[in-house]
Amino acid sequence: MSDDARPADSLIPYDRWTDDALREVVMRALELAGREGLPGEHHFYITFRTDHAGTKVPGHLKARYPQEMTVVLQHQFEALTVDRVANLFSVRLHFGGVPSTLVVPFAALAGFADPAVRYGLRFQPSMEEAPVEEPAPPEPEAAPAPPEAPAQVVSLDAFRRRPARD
Repeated sequence: MSDDARPADSLIPYDRWTDDALREVVMRALELAGREGLPGEHHFYITFRTDHAGTKVPGHLKARYPQEMTVVLQHQFEALTVDRVANLFSVRLHFGGVPSTLVVPFAALAGFADPAVRYGLRFQPSMEEAPVEEPAPPEPEAAPAPPEAPAQVVSLDAFRRRPARD
């Protein structure tokens, strides 16, 4: 095949536009969960780059997950907010009983899934853009009610099929 016969690279950024449109789906799902909670059996697995310039995670989590981390939003999450201007979301989760606020730019997303309905998206995180430093979201004035049961870090091994035993 000659150079003249190969397709030209697009001068229109369709791939980026597609990723942006699919990130909008994630934004809407998180806005709904932050506003109303998660209905029925819905729960989210969110994978993101911890080494993205705009991602903010506590040091102990950054040390444990230096490049990528997956969190599960199901029963115990707090202060889930979407900031469309800064193009990020924040959420407070408990790791080993210690509350931690995560701030994740949508450009850092690598994956999103809702296993309850077998829905999933994969993204190419945009690592070249360093977003403008935004102040951390304000903590609520009133102390949140403690979770009904202590939060647990769930190993994904718990969701894998295991051979039946007699």
